[in-house]
Amino acid sequence: MIRIREVRVIDDEGQQLGVLETSQALALAQDKGLDLVEIAPTAVPPVCKILNYGQYKYELQKKEREAKRRQKSTTFKEIRLRVKIDVNDLRTKTRRAGEFLEDGDRVKVTVQFRGREMSHANLGRDLLDRAAEMLTEHGVVERPPLLEGRNMYIVMAPHEKRVEKKTETADQTDGASAPEAPDGETIGDVLAAKGKTVIAAVEPEPTEQTPDAKDEDAQGNGQAL
Repeated sequence: MIRIREVRVIDDEGQQLGVLETSQALALAQDKGLDLVEIAPTAVPPVCKILNYGQYKYELQKKEREAKRRQKSTTFKEIRLRVKIDVNDLRTKTRRAGEFLEDGDRVKVTVQFRGREMSHANLGRDLLDRAAEMLTEHGVVERPPLLEGRNMYIVMAPHEKRVEKKTETADQTDGASAPEAPDGETIGDVLAAKGKTVIAAVEPEPTEQTPDAKDEDAQGNGQAL
């Protein structure tokens, strides 16, 4: 029930009818077999529109569903990498990240540093750049490399309008996404071959590992994405 004496009225064709008495506006709506609905109740005077309330409610619900669907992209999927990751392992993990992006999820790609690897943060940045390059077909970098504690990460978002997938075999896709490399070759070797500056990885100190360190190694060796 509209209790305001006067309202600004828009008819069912979008035409401004000006400020009318509420009773007059209601009569106009009834003559057309439609409803008078407040669409801007905080305006002075409130703005009302002559329309089909059932259709109006449906459109509002449709917009709400669309908004919820888009909110899905606020949920992150994450893949974790190590500075010394093998090229084939990197290919496997980025392939999984590509699947997340194709499903409409945003992906956080994280490089975890251990020990004195922190002094060579540029290696992590190069690795993230490489991962982003391999995922170009599936998404775009939404947040550039950011260092937080012992982790550096980027956030990738899916393309707004996905290009039709090319009808390629899985082997062809692999070949396009990453350079071929012999078993055991690390991403550092590939980056060096492409002309990027790579500082040699520091050997771990010969001190005996503590139980905590062993646990950390266990978690870092080939755990799930």
